[in-house]
Amino acid sequence: MRTAVTRNSIRATLSVAGVLALVGGCTAQAVQTDGHAKPPGTTATGTTPGAASSGPASPKPAAKSSAPEAAASDDAKPSASPTPAPRTLYKPGDQGKGVRELQARLRQVAWLFEGPTGTYGPATTRAVKGFQGKRGLPRTGTTDSVTWERLLKMTHTPTRDELYAAGGQPAAKPDPRCMTGRVMCISKTSRTLTWMIDGKRLMTTDVRFGSQYTPTREGVFHVDFKSRHHVSTIYHTPMPYAMFFSGGQAVHYSSDFAARGYAGASHGCVNVRDEAKIASLFDQVRTGDKVVVYW
Repeated sequence: MRTAVTRNSIRATLSVAGVLALVGGCTAQAVQTDGHAKPPGTTATGTTPGAASSGPASPKPAAKSSAPEAAASDDAKPSASPTPAPRTLYKPGDQGKGVRELQARLRQVAWLFEGPTGTYGPATTRAVKGFQGKRGLPRTGTTDSVTWERLLKMTHTPTRDELYAAGGQPAAKPDPRCMTGRVMCISKTSRTLTWMIDGKRLMTTDVRFGSQYTPTREGVFHVDFKSRHHVSTIYHTPMPYAMFFSGGQAVHYSSDFAARGYAGASHGCVNVRDEAKIASLFDQVRTGDKVVVYW
């Protein structure tokens, strides 16, 4: 009987001690199945925290973040793309139709005063530098894409006459009447004279015609006579290497054409400004050779 009372007293004492331990903040110790307290620092399975486990540990899934991902956010702004560097379109030394158009447009805005030649020379370089500096662009003298766009906005598409204000225009397709015999084939469209024999082109040179008040006549003619050192009896001006084909109209050298280009006009004659070419032509052409003037 005393034994039963003693056991009950011990159990009651242990229960009160456990409650007091929890209230005091101490670590509660696990109790073994035999009723004895387990040593401190052990888990329910009897292992010490931090000690290596005898079996492989099961991996724990990573906790998902509740914050939205920045890449998936609709508010994310794309990074600004860098402005591409200007592309070089034409530079000193270049040649071709593009350069000729550049020169014609520079003439429209009074930065270039000589006629387009199709060659990017010193005068064109100076004109481009002036145009760039006036508009706050780098004064490189090279035509880049930015310079070209500014020039396009300020000018119109050049006409044929503007593109070839200084001459150099390719000869037009020969008129069918030029394809036989010995012919000075003269095109008003391309402003060229082509010396041809039996359809073969032997020489081409720039020419200038009369004004609207003294137009050069069109049609098929023949050389009436030649005069190497001719002087006009009407205007009293020199007409070297003159080859007359229609009354007082002739093909001849013009120093005015050589100096002023297409800024002037003849009194009806066909002016040639290349003295070397007209001198050579004068020696080849014979009285009676055909002259065709056409559009």
